[in-house]
Amino acid sequence: MKRFFLIPLFTAFISFAGAAFAQQSAPNGVDTNSPDGMIKTVTNQVLDTIRADKSIKSGDINRITQVVNQQILPYTDFRRTTQLAMGRAWRSASPQQQDQMVEQFKMLLIRTYSGALSQVRDQQVQFMPFRANPGDTDVVVRSQVMNNGQPVELDYRLYKTPQGWRVYDLNVAGAWLIQAYQQQFSAKINESGVQGLIQFLTQRNNDLAAGKQPS
Repeated sequence: MKRFFLIPLFTAFISFAGAAFAQQSAPNGVDTNSPDGMIKTVTNQVLDTIRADKSIKSGDINRITQVVNQQILPYTDFRRTTQLAMGRAWRSASPQQQDQMVEQFKMLLIRTYSGALSQVRDQQVQFMPFRANPGDTDVVVRSQVMNNGQPVELDYRLYKTPQGWRVYDLNVAGAWLIQAYQQQFSAKINESGVQGLIQFLTQRNNDLAAGKQPS
């Protein structure tokens, strides 16, 4: 099997603008009632943290994981993202399996993203004009990241909750995260069921923790 989950777009995402998933009730001046304003503010905050932290630049996995956990993952609706990635199989999974999927998927993304955080240097993010109707509850915030002089499309899909806007999907260079994982999750579920996918993710996370590279 090829590199099943280490899809370049996810590494690119965290390297370019790691705070895309951050959201909570107006922390540090972040207006969660404004989807584009939230993305801009939190992205800049996290990028500033990454660039100023020498331990992150040196590749300290513990510090990198701490930043991801504290400034990105706590504010992500991973349950929604996981549910959409699993598609119809989500409904056939038991509540325990659903919880395991969310946890293992989250851990996989942490470990996949962490190494890329140390590569953040001076990438510049340019946000496109935000277009949405006042009553919209699902929107896309579009941006471009200049990487070595080349613009890379980076878009965020958000939905409105009673607590404010939350990001649940992203697009890098034309590839949406959920869609990419849908295809791979479906293949693994067809091969060995929901429990087989959970076991695969668990093993993959154990291998990454041990420093093993996927075959």
